[in-house]
Amino acid sequence: MNRKFHIALGVADIAASIEDYAQRLQAQPALVVPDEYALWRTPALNFSIRRVEPEAVGLLRHLGWEDAFAQEFSRDTDANGIVWEHFALNQQLDEIALAWPGLTKPSQRV
Repeated sequence: MNRKFHIALGVADIAASIEDYAQRLQAQPALVVPDEYALWRTPALNFSIRRVEPEAVGLLRHLGWEDAFAQEFSRDTDANGIVWEHFALNQQLDEIALAWPGLTKPSQRV
């Protein structure tokens, strides 16, 4: 499979959410930015959570595709106002590095 579905949610508490979603996904996150962000990469799913303001907790941040053949990181908005991202893994990791400079780049496996 060359594409993995990507889901990004807003959460209130990263640590509590990691514990919950690790059980639900039966996997530990591939990357954690303490108190800010976590990313899971399962064979079928690319799933991220990010701490957000109280009014955005539990809401969808965006959807997308991790695509091994994506030429560049892109975003567009669908007919319902939902943001969709399209990216290869290394492009997603570059976006994360821009958001949190100094973060060690995670493994590119899975």
